[in-house]
Parts: sequence; C-alpha cells; structure tokens
Amino acid sequence: MMKLGYPKRIAAAVEAVASSGGQIMPPLMGAGAFVMVELTGISYSDIIIAASLPALLYFFAVWIGVDIFAIQHKLRPLDRDARPPLTTVFITASFFLVPFTTLLTVMYIGYTPQYAAAVAIMAATALLFFNGKLALQFWVGLTRLCEAVITAGKQVAMIASIILCASIIVGVLGITGLGIKVTSLILSFSGGLIWPALLLTALACLFLGMEVPTTAAYVICVSVAGPALIDLGMAPLTVHLFVFWYALLSTITPPVCGGVFIAAGMVGENWLRVAITAMSLGIGLYLIPLGMVVHPELLTVTHTPLTSLIAFGKIAISLSLISYAVISKGLPILRLAFFMFGLALLLITL
Repeated sequence: MMKLGYPKRIAAAVEAVASSGGQIMPPLMGAGAFVMVELTGISYSDIIIAASLPALLYFFAVWIGVDIFAIQHKLRPLDRDARPPLTTVFITASFFLVPFTTLLTVMYIGYTPQYAAAVAIMAATALLFFNGKLALQFWVGLTRLCEAVITAGKQVAMIASIILCASIIVGVLGITGLGIKVTSLILSFSGGLIWPALLLTALACLFLGMEVPTTAAYVICVSVAGPALIDLGMAPLTVHLFVFWYALLSTITPPVCGGVFIAAGMVGENWLRVAITAMSLGIGLYLIPLGMVVHPELLTVTHTPLTSLIAFGKIAISLSLISYAVISKGLPILRLAFFMFGLALLLITL
C-alpha cells in the first residue's frame, strides 16, 4: 500500500483493522470459538454459523470505509502487470485451505476438536515438503518442519500461559465469591435495565483487554458479567458473542491499541492518527454487537434464514450510512442526518 502511494495512516489502519477482524471471522476465530464451546456447551458448528453474519458485516463496514477513503484520496489499485498469475494465487491459497478444510471436515463428521486439530496438523506437515509447483522437496521440507516446530512451541506456550492465568482469575472469582458480587453490582447499577448493563459490560471488556490478551479478557469478563446479562433475559450465545467482540476493542481503541501500535511502527506514522483512522474503519466492532442484541435473529440463521437475512441487510445499510457520516468530508448537516438515520436503523426494531 505504501508503494502505491497510500497515506501512511490509512495503510496502517487497514492492516490493524483487518488483523483484528481475523479473530471474529469463522471458521477459526482465533482460539475464541473453541473456548466458547467449552464455556457454553454449544456445538462448534452452531457457534461458527451464528458468528458468520456478524463477521461478514464487520468486513463489509471495513470495505465501505476503505472505498470512501479511496474516493477521497484517489487511491489506485495494483497495476495489472504487478498482479501474480491466477494459477499461482490458486496454488498458494490451496496450501492454506487444505489444513482448514481438513479441520472443519473432520469436526463436522463428528470427531472431537482435539482429534480434528491433530489430523489438520498432519495435513499441514505434509504440505511442508512441497513447493509452489507441487514438486517434492524432502530436505527443504525438513528445514521447514524444524522451523514450524519451534514456532508452534512458542505459540503453544503463549496460549497455555493465557489460559492458565485466566483459569486462576476465574478460580479466584469463584472461590471468593467476587464474581457473584460483581454480577450483583452490574444488576444493581443497571437498575435491571439491559442497556446500562451492556454499557458496563462493554467498559469492563475494554479495560480487561488493555491488560490481558483477547481470549483471556473474554473468559474473565464473560465469567463475571455473563450471568448478569443472562439474568436480564439475553440468550447465552448472544452474551458470549457480545463479550467476545468487545474484548477486541482494545486492539484498535486508545490508549493501548496493540494492533495500531504495531501497524504504525511498520509505516513510521503517529500512532494516534492511525488509531483514529482505525476506529473509523473498524466502527463495526463498536456497533455490530449492539445489532446482535437488538436483532437476535441475526444469530439464528439456521432456524430463521429469512429474518436473519433481513436483519443482515438492515444492519449493513445502517453501517454504510454511519461509515459515510464518520469518514466522508461532505456537508456536516448531511453527515449528521446520515449518522442519526443509520443509528436509528441499527437500534430500532420494527
């Protein structure tokens, strides 16, 4: 993007927002979907199907924002001569698709996530011994295998430490009764109303996300605030997805915004400018969880496909209007009208 002449803040913001979205996009959703299976008892397939429409809405909002920036700054695409051949793209993509397809297929057959992961790892290991032309390279494959084992060991150690720390905190909350007290506080401060409780939960997710990784923030916050939201009548899956999405807020929201800091460092831009641009591009991260609450049919696409698609279209229109209002440089009164109409479309059910 920098070589194509894109402004530094936009290039860095796109990187930060797209990277954050990977954790809410099925089928993998980082480690979140697997943790959600353990906490809710809901099947993996049901979770990723329910999470698919909100994730598509997130990237739709990012696409709208990027399109508005492209029109404003007259950003040009990659020259046709610089694009890789379609065959190369297909082969490269296939190397990524094989392990993921294997993982999902084995899980849908009925095996456990652990067994499916093991089979997917074996498939990915076999691919290490082939190059882009599908020619066997045994010694190169051994080198890649050693590098993969070292990288995997580091990642497993990091994930294990996250889960261990989160488990300790959840255990302390249960033993001391602090979790019940926090739940009672949320219920009392909210006055039994759903929106104040959601606001308190969102703030808790934001603050926790500043201190610990996303998955740990989700586990801790849903253990504390989840029972309160369920007591107020929200469906368990809606609660878990709501908390999981807002646990990602700290990746693009100051003052921590880890994803923004990394992207800003890559392009040498002021992190605050990148953060403001990232927040406008990733505005769906702030609004779509509210859409899940107002339009619960968005998460029940297997049971109510028509109403789910209607809710999807309604939220997509609202995100388009709000993105235009936030990013565009049009008339202030027109932008305000678009913003208010988009927000009403998101939060009001007919």
